[in-house]
Amino acid sequence: MSSRARPRFRLPALPAGRAGQSAGAGTGDRVLYGLCALAGLLAALVLIEVVYQVIHGAGPSISHFGIGFLGHSAWAPNFGIFGAAAAIYGTVLSSLMALIIATPLGIAVALYLSMMAPPAVRTIVGPLVEMLAAIPSVIVGFWGVDVLSPFAARHLQPFLHSVLGFIPLFGPPQTTGLSVFSAGLVLTLMILPIVAALSRDLFLTVPTELTEGAEALGATRWEIIRGVVLPTTASGVAAATVLGLGRALGEAIAVLQVIGDGAGIHSSLFLPGISLASRIANEFQTPDNKLDIPSLFYLALILLAIGLTTSVLARWIAGRFDVHRTLA
Repeated sequence: MSSRARPRFRLPALPAGRAGQSAGAGTGDRVLYGLCALAGLLAALVLIEVVYQVIHGAGPSISHFGIGFLGHSAWAPNFGIFGAAAAIYGTVLSSLMALIIATPLGIAVALYLSMMAPPAVRTIVGPLVEMLAAIPSVIVGFWGVDVLSPFAARHLQPFLHSVLGFIPLFGPPQTTGLSVFSAGLVLTLMILPIVAALSRDLFLTVPTELTEGAEALGATRWEIIRGVVLPTTASGVAAATVLGLGRALGEAIAVLQVIGDGAGIHSSLFLPGISLASRIANEFQTPDNKLDIPSLFYLALILLAIGLTTSVLARWIAGRFDVHRTLA
C-alpha cells in the first residue's frame, strides 16, 4: 500500500508594509512604556527628595525639642521657645470646618448640575463653578479680609452665638472678624469647586442603564441618587474630598490674611488662631533665632505627615466603599 504524503500548510507571509507597521507599533509601545515608567520614577524621586530635605532641615529642631515640640503651644523666637500645638490645632480645626461645610454643598451642587439642572443652566453654571478653583488664593484672601471677615463679625458670629452659644465653639463674637471661623469659611470657598467639579464628572459616568432601570422599577429621583448614584461613585467622591482637604491643609496666603495671629489654643472658633502653613509663610523670611528655620521645617514635616496620613486613610475608606470591589 502506498502511503499518502501529508500536506504541509504554511502561514502566509505578511506583506512588507504590514510587517513594518507591526514592528513600528512594537517600538512605539516600548517607547511609551519607557516614558510612562520614567515619569512615575521621577515623581517618586521628587517625593523622596522633598521628604529628605524637610527631615534634614528639621533635624536640629528635632534633636533639640524632640517629640515635646508637638505639645507646646508657645512660639517666641526671641526667647528660643518653639511649639507646634497651636498651629496644629488651628490647621485641623479650620480644615475640618471647611470640609464639613464644603463636602455636602459640593455634592449637592454636583447632583444638581449632573441630574437636575436644565441643559442651558448646566452650560452656564458648570464652568462658573470650575472657575472658582482658578481664583488665586491671594485674591480670595483679600476678599476675605475686605468682605467676609466684616460680614462674619457683624452678622454670622452674633447669630451663631445667640443660637449655639452654649457650645464652646461658638463663643462671644469678635469685632475684627479675623478668626479661625473666617479661615474656615475662606477654605470652604477654595475647596468647594474642587469637590463639586470632580463629583459632577463622577456622577456623569454612572451608566444610564442603572438609572433608567431603577426609574423603570418605580424609584423616585431621591431613591436613584441614594441607591444607585452615590454608592457607585462613593470611592471617587471620597478621593475628591481628600483632594480638597489637601488644599485646605496646605493653604497659607489666604489663611494668613484672615485667621489673625492667635497665641494659643482656644475652644472658640471666633478667636484668632494660626495654622501650620500660614506660620511657615509668615516667618520663613525673617528668622530671629538659629532654631527658627529648623523649627519651621519641623512644622513642615508635621504638615507633610498629616497630609500623607489623611491620604492613606482616604484610600482605605475609598476601598471600603468601593462598590466594584464589594461585588467582586
